[in-house]
Amino acid sequence: MSKLIFCYGAMNSGKSMQLLTWKYNYEEAGYRVLLYKPALDTRGSFKDSENKGVISSRVGIEATCTLICEDETFYKYLNMIESPKTIIMVDEAQFLTEKQVRELYEISLKYTVVCFGLKTDFKQCFFKGSKALFELADDIRELKTVCSCGKKATINARLNEKGEIILDGEQIEIGGNEKYKAMCKHCFEKERNR
Repeated sequence: MSKLIFCYGAMNSGKSMQLLTWKYNYEEAGYRVLLYKPALDTRGSFKDSENKGVISSRVGIEATCTLICEDETFYKYLNMIESPKTIIMVDEAQFLTEKQVRELYEISLKYTVVCFGLKTDFKQCFFKGSKALFELADDIRELKTVCSCGKKATINARLNEKGEIILDGEQIEIGGNEKYKAMCKHCFEKERNR
């Protein structure tokens, strides 16, 4: 049965690893898997192609994907779908527009669509794509990770060069462990009030 699934978690919760694991499992079961991620996430993008990128996990596994721009539609790629045994997977789904998520919802009436992404930004506010996915997904799953204190991490703290928490700035700033740290609310509040 087709549906729209949203798997969310804080930084380092294994979202991309889970996506790539699901991809492998679906392919082993005979499905065709189409991978996408927003072009806004330039990490792993191929310079020799305008719309090819890489979904990679910190554990070292990766796969080629199609990059989708903010003004693009997923319908543009529907001609690639030849079989009803097709799964559409999107990494970094927090960067999708509301219109793109609504489109994925419509596509999920025929095909299973699985999105992976962050729930909130460094200010603990929804991203547009995440908010729309929480509103429209049939199935919402949390992927958990831990704070350095051992508690469940729920906050994506943005850090400066000195490792101090930043509370101001644009919502989107692409980066990894050098710019962000998953924290529990207790450690976050203690650190930001220093």
